[in-house]
Amino acid sequence: MKILWLSHFIPYPPKGGVLQRGYHLVKQIAERHEVHLLAFNQKDLLRPLFNSVEEGREEAVQHLSEYCKSIEIVDLPCDQNKWGKHRVAIKSLFTSEPYTMNWLKSEAYAESIKALLAKHQFDYIHFDTISLAVFKDICGDIPTSLDHHNIESHMLLRRAQKTNNLLKKLYFRQEGVRLEKYEKKHCPEFSFNFTCSDVDSERLRQISPQSKVFTIPNGVDVDFFKPNNEAKKERRLIFIGRLNWYPNTEAVRFIAKEIWPVVKAKHPDLTFDIIGANPPQDLVEIASKDSKLNVHGFVDDLSYYFDTALCYVCPIKDGGGTKLKILDALACGKAIVADEIACEGIEVTNQKDVAFASSGEEYSDAIDKILSDETYRVSLEENARKLAVDKYAFDSIGQSLSDLFES
Repeated sequence: MKILWLSHFIPYPPKGGVLQRGYHLVKQIAERHEVHLLAFNQKDLLRPLFNSVEEGREEAVQHLSEYCKSIEIVDLPCDQNKWGKHRVAIKSLFTSEPYTMNWLKSEAYAESIKALLAKHQFDYIHFDTISLAVFKDICGDIPTSLDHHNIESHMLLRRAQKTNNLLKKLYFRQEGVRLEKYEKKHCPEFSFNFTCSDVDSERLRQISPQSKVFTIPNGVDVDFFKPNNEAKKERRLIFIGRLNWYPNTEAVRFIAKEIWPVVKAKHPDLTFDIIGANPPQDLVEIASKDSKLNVHGFVDDLSYYFDTALCYVCPIKDGGGTKLKILDALACGKAIVADEIACEGIEVTNQKDVAFASSGEEYSDAIDKILSDETYRVSLEENARKLAVDKYAFDSIGQSLSDLFES
């Protein structure tokens, strides 16, 4: 099949979160079909990972060309000036469509789609997020699919419930309500929709009962993320994630303020490593006064931290989809302590392949058990690895998506 893959970001490098899912799905489908990629260049995604955005773009095109038949990249309109996204957000308060549907509107992207359609006879067009649905009308009657990395309206409405800031609460609620109406109306226009988890599939069916919805779970490269049984474990805890994504930002603040003080009082020899691009300044300031709390920023090679840590801590309490950081930690055979929300959509079992916690005290108790009971820790580690291999290897996930396209 000849497939046009529309993406809201350059799916490279596969280093966490949306980049990881995007890269591996493109790679898997391109190994089975002819893929032509049209992507927006989100500079904020590339900037922390390379010496310059230009270097990142060049490396991405070179690498992805090994899989994709053609690659075109369009600059994101919001990146044209410093306050671009803020301006679109304010303007969207007075438009019929919410910000989520306005921030990717681009004449250049639309013209690129038209040019590709004139040049090629595509069997299928894939839209990699609901925000790209604004270009659906250009595509005529060619079969289409729509990926939901999260159920965006549900995520916004849950965020509105959780925030104490009245203005933010009002903004997120009106955005969520309007986006839910858009999802209900337009998702049935696609040949099929797919989400990261059965939980999100059911949420989308409730919003848009007329839509065809399937689950294509997030996956993990189990050959890259794997246990290193030769590495010596150290008295360290870790959290890894892009730190300017609000669920991660709130999670690391919770670590610094609620979990770490309790754990440190019981285990003064422990070290906590927080790793991820764009850490919030208040976290950096807290860590600067604590030699055992390390905020590393972006780290290209995570193997040392995965290999040596005794426990992966993930107190994420918001967001949607499934958390790739949890899948990475499972594949690496780590003992994981996490909030249930952090594990949504992943078939984990409490006390078998993960330990659930909510409050600072619960995290402390769970970490205590992992540190003091080696048999329990090893059991968590082995079960975590088995779950990742059996359920979430990208090869089988790529085949499932390919089967959907062909059907």
